[in-house]
Amino acid sequence: MKKTLFIAGVAALMSTAAMADGIGVSMALFDDNFLTVLRNGIQKQADAGGLKVQIEDAKNDVAKQLDQINNFIASGVSAIIVNPVDTSATQAMSDAAAKANIPLVYVNRQPINVDTLPDTQAFVASNEEESGTLETKQLCANWKAEGKAEVNVYVMQGELSNQAAVQRTKDIHDVIGGPDCGVKVNIIDEQTANWSRDQAQTLMTNWLSAGKPFDGVIANNDEMAIGAIQAMKAAGIDMKTVQVGGVDATQDALAAMQAGDLDVTVFQNAAAQGGGALDAAVKLSKGEKVDKKVYIPFELVTPENVANYTKKN
Repeated sequence: MKKTLFIAGVAALMSTAAMADGIGVSMALFDDNFLTVLRNGIQKQADAGGLKVQIEDAKNDVAKQLDQINNFIASGVSAIIVNPVDTSATQAMSDAAAKANIPLVYVNRQPINVDTLPDTQAFVASNEEESGTLETKQLCANWKAEGKAEVNVYVMQGELSNQAAVQRTKDIHDVIGGPDCGVKVNIIDEQTANWSRDQAQTLMTNWLSAGKPFDGVIANNDEMAIGAIQAMKAAGIDMKTVQVGGVDATQDALAAMQAGDLDVTVFQNAAAQGGGALDAAVKLSKGEKVDKKVYIPFELVTPENVANYTKKN
């Protein structure tokens, strides 16, 4: 079942004896702009309801994250929230929580076992089938508006073990290979920069050294889009001559858009995902049913409406 979540009355849900032991939260990585907003969303909702949460940094280490889950279980938390390091390694986490009869909620990154989650587990995120699709369709529209019938682009992927990166890249291929683009898009090269601004800057610099003409960069997230922009600007490229797209609508991305460097992004409401995950964890800890997949809608952001999003994150 899929459901769009509208968060209301969360504070009332939290003031319950069922939450006395608090909720354990394992984040894949603290040092990430988007995940910081998500983490702050969890903390803000918890503070509003007087709820104790213990948030830990897995530092992008699968083994460390599993240890955190086991430690939460041993300490007797009321529920667990996980932002997975590796979405293909979630079965062990689900099994451990289910064996201990402790509710578990995955947030933002879809677990590999999402379709077989037990009744005490759920997944809160945005539907990744929308993210790369909205991004790529708008880039196609931009190229068409420029009068281009054919373009050459580079594609930057997130971590290849991450479901969001896989789906967003699939979205790109589906759009450019389908009837909705209206422009012939040739992918010069497609490589991972692991969601990282620094790695994306290095990758873009390497691509530029090949000297191939190109019309844009389609990135799986904003951090990589910004890294690509930094490399292009360092090489003296006029950003008006290329289209660059990302996903997440982070504050840095919105600033880049207002500066005329980033052309497209897609708002993923990290704070709402964090609050939604906490809401689901509270309900499950009280024995209430929660939809297995709870989706927060993605929203297209362009220079025309960017001002509406500068205060949302």
